[in-house]
Amino acid sequence: MLVLLPPSEGKASSGRGAPLKPGSLSLPGLAEAREAVLAELVDLCAGDEEKAREVLGLSEGLRGEVAKNARLRTAGARPAGEIYTGVLYDALGLASLDPAAKRRAARSLLVFSGLWGAVRVTDRIPSYRCSMGVRLPGLGALGTHWRGPMAEVLPEAAGSGLVLDLRSAAYAAAWKPKGEVAARTATVRVLHAPTRKVVSHFNKATKGRIVRSLLTDGAAPAGPAELVEALRDLGYEVEVTAPAPGQAGRPGQAGKPGQGWALDVLVTEVH
Repeated sequence: MLVLLPPSEGKASSGRGAPLKPGSLSLPGLAEAREAVLAELVDLCAGDEEKAREVLGLSEGLRGEVAKNARLRTAGARPAGEIYTGVLYDALGLASLDPAAKRRAARSLLVFSGLWGAVRVTDRIPSYRCSMGVRLPGLGALGTHWRGPMAEVLPEAAGSGLVLDLRSAAYAAAWKPKGEVAARTATVRVLHAPTRKVVSHFNKATKGRIVRSLLTDGAAPAGPAELVEALRDLGYEVEVTAPAPGQAGRPGQAGKPGQGWALDVLVTEVH
């Protein structure tokens, strides 16, 4: 199982660890594209601070993020699972997982990033500020920049198993599973059951809890159908839209090649 996660906007400080070693990051096929973004981002932030703030969409109160980006090559690095914070990652609680669940997390979790493309939670990175929605003066829109490299690298990373896609729209645009990979991909929305509306906070929190539940349970669903069964066994209320006509809510059948499964997890309490 490969779980695709968005990053968090807020991040923990880099700390005093050894600096970034780009060659040590997972998915080495993304190395050239990473270096291009890193080089332009560092140069931008080491130059005109006001221009950098404008390009990155930072408020006056986040001015310090520009200086942080300028020091990315020398700043301390920590595992990405410690750098990313926020609602989803608080609910996921990587640090409090038991050893077996941590090993599963290291194998299965992939965090998308405007700067790094995608990293494993064990990859050591510095704290940074650069969303997928940024348009750098030289490279242009980062979502577009990453599409080609991602299309080359991610199908292999996905292997032959389930792809659980929990990304937000901006990060999902950087890589869209196609063909047989898409057929074994499941996207998840979290809806407030009484209203059938998505509410950002508990959407993120519930996604974090879902991942934690799967990791701690040791669930290894082979595909979207098995994922639905696993989530229901874990106590989640799930509604399914399968790709083939007439299969909505019927998790025992495969979908058409090139189309994914859409899962709605219904939550009654907003927390």
